[in-house]
Parts: sequence; C-alpha cells; structure tokens
Amino acid sequence: MASDTTDAPAGAETPTKLRRAITGPLLFAFILGDVLGAGIYALMGVLSEEVGGMLWAPLLLALLLALLTAGSYAELVTKYPRAGGASVFAERAFRSPIVSFLVGFSMLAAGVTSAAGLAIAFAGDYFGTFFDLPATPVAIVFLAVVAALNARGIRESMGANLVMTAIELSGLVIVIAVVGIFVAGGGGDASRLTATPDGTPVALAVLGGAVIAYYSFVGFETSANMIEEVKNPRRTYPRALFGALSTAGAVYVLVGVASSLTLPASELQESSGPLLAVVEATGVSIPSWLFSLIALIAVANGALLTMIMVSRLTYGMAEQRLLPGILGRVLPNRRTPWVAILTTTLVAMGLTLVGDLATLAETVVLLLLFVFLSVNVSVLVLRRDRVERDHFRVWTFVPVLGVASCILLLTQQRPVVWLFGAILLAVGVVLFVLARWGRARSDRATAAATASASPTTPHDTQEDTHGNA
Repeated sequence: MASDTTDAPAGAETPTKLRRAITGPLLFAFILGDVLGAGIYALMGVLSEEVGGMLWAPLLLALLLALLTAGSYAELVTKYPRAGGASVFAERAFRSPIVSFLVGFSMLAAGVTSAAGLAIAFAGDYFGTFFDLPATPVAIVFLAVVAALNARGIRESMGANLVMTAIELSGLVIVIAVVGIFVAGGGGDASRLTATPDGTPVALAVLGGAVIAYYSFVGFETSANMIEEVKNPRRTYPRALFGALSTAGAVYVLVGVASSLTLPASELQESSGPLLAVVEATGVSIPSWLFSLIALIAVANGALLTMIMVSRLTYGMAEQRLLPGILGRVLPNRRTPWVAILTTTLVAMGLTLVGDLATLAETVVLLLLFVFLSVNVSVLVLRRDRVERDHFRVWTFVPVLGVASCILLLTQQRPVVWLFGAILLAVGVVLFVLARWGRARSDRATAAATASASPTTPHDTQEDTHGNA
C-alpha cells in the first residue's frame, strides 16, 4: 500500500461532536474482535465440505480479497473522516442522495440483522450449557445489556471489547497450541493438507471455499463508522486495519492447518463444534464448558461491536439528513448517540422474534458486497477530489481488483438471497421517499413562517415612522 501527503499538518484532526478516545491499540482490538467473531468456531466443518483438507487455501485467498477492499476503506476513511462510512463516500462520489442512502441502509440492515442473529446464537445451545432459560427473553435482555454498555461511553465499550477479544483469541490459540503438541509427539496426517473432494478441481474447490471463508473476514468495515472517535486517524486507522486483518488471517490459516492435521474432513463435517472435536482428538483434556464460555464471549463481543457500528452509522446518516435529525442527538456528558442506540436496539430486538435468520444471514453478506462494491468504485471516482489534509492513498490497481472480487462473490449467491436483498432495498427506497417528503414539508413550513414574519416587524415600523417624521 502507498500513502499520499498534502500540505496539511499530519496530526490535524477534523472537529467532531464525539469524543476522540480511541487509541491505536483499542482500534486494533476493535477490528480484530469484529473480524474474528464467533463464526470461526463453526467454520471448519462447513469449509471442509468444499475443500476437504485444504482448509488453509480458501482462508488465505479470502484474506487477500478482504485486503483489497480494506485498502479502499483506508484511503476513503482517512480522506473523509466522518461517521457514516460508506454512505459518506457514496454521497461524495455519486452525488446522488438515493445511492448514498441505499449504501448506508444496506449497512444498517446488515448490521441490525447480524446483531439479532448473534443475540439468538448467544441464547442458544452455548448459553444452555449453563442455564436452562427460554431463548427469546435471554436474547432481548442480552441486547439491552449491550445497549447499556454502548450508551455508557465509547471508551468503556472499547475496554470491554479489549478483554473479550483477548479471551476470544485465546480459544483459537489453545487449538493451535494443543495441535502443535500433538504433531510434535508424532500425531497428525500432513497428507490431508493437499487433499480435496473427489472429482473437484483444486481451483474450483478453493474458490468455492473462499466464498464461505470470506464471510469470516466481514466486520472490518464497521470500523469506518468509528473514525470521528479515533485519535490521529491518518496514522492510526491504516495500521490498525491492516494489522488486525493480517493477524486474523494468520490465526485462521493456522487453525485451518491444525484442523486438517488432526481430523479428516469427514469427521469435521459431522461435528457442530469442530474445534472442540479437534482439541478432543489430540488427547488433551479441555472441559467442554470452557469452549462454550469462550464461544459466548465471542458472540457477545461481536454483538457489542456490531451495535456500536450500527448506532454510529445511524448517527452519521442523521447528520447527513438522510435519516431524521432526532437520531443525531447525543448524551451531553457521555457524548454517545443515545437515540440511535435506542432505536437500533429496539429493531434488533424485534428481529429476534423472527426466530429463523438463516436466509437473512446470507442476505447480510449480499448487502455488504454491494457496500464493498460501492466503496471500491468510490475510491476511483474521488481521486479527482483534492482535500486539504494528509491522508492514506492506496495503489490504483487495488480498488480495481476489489471491484472484480465483489462481482465474483456476488455471482455465487443463491436466487432466494437475491430476492430477500431486493425486498430489503425496496423497503429502503420507500423510507428514503418518506424522509424526503417529510423534509420538504418541514422546509415549506419554515419558509412560510419566515415569510409571514419578515415583511413588517415592530422595529421596522418604528424606524419607518421616524423616517417619515
């Protein structure tokens, strides 16, 4: 990646109503925690169906594809450091309010639905290991606790994320470590690392697996909505973004290698907890409750980070007048967007009542691919827009390849997912039209009130009287 400097001071920061409390290490932990998520704990079984024992290859390819779009984010986020992320970039690039709104709405729909799914996952079998309670009330209470932490303050939220990310990462490190001991003792089968399903060409198997593995890298884009709260964003953001993605990718590849060395693909596919099966196969005694606890922490961390992103995106769109202005209200002391937090949490709670979010989860990925496509195109369009600040600049071929990668992954989506995506976007269009109608009505009322008050005021009448006298 390359960088571009201008005449503006390197440390100059854009004024913001939000508190700049996020340091480089906190941002790194935020992105890493959001990328790692809970998916990796169940990913290996699904991935082995596509690539057999070559689990490391699609994970590596997915990392490279994610880094392409991450490069575009790094340039645009440091060039236009405003909450709102992709919708801000789309507004500047395409000069179309409807396009900007739909990009932001896609992020909102994806984020809120993801949070609802994570809440349902939290209240499921992992939680059942410790308590036997109805899933729906647990999911709703869980989201309420997440909202309270989110509203309390960004520094408190990021501090909790730092602890949860460390615990979440420790579970994956345990897998890598115990398999390392297992292999050092003469266990494992290295031939599985290059084994693919019978009758499937290696290239097609790896590409099909990369589509699945790419899901595990989704999450880095949420950091764009935190930029107004990052200290020295020009230097901090690119380092944290690329560092976190590279760290997550290295951990994923090592976990993939460890899984293939320890168990054949057929056994990984049969397990709903493949990483626990891997650890058990090494002969190292790890209590099942320990992995359940780590998984719960991973889910909770993902939900917290997602709801932080969604609330900041909602706040940013309200600041752009793409959503009602009330959503931009901030707590005076905490300086957190409390109305946005409350609204998005209530919507997520409503979605938990749907129950089955399997197809919606796939729709989340479809919507995010549209967002990524918009971001990559925006980089190229906005190269002609010069700004008076120092910012990161990515090589031109990176967003070009990013566009190609998004199109490639879009072609792999099922028709029913396209249908759900189209329905959600249609809802977005309706909301956009209603918002514009409301703003136009408000503007007309304001103009009429101004016009009725302006012709003759008492002060004007008095001056005119003196003048005539």
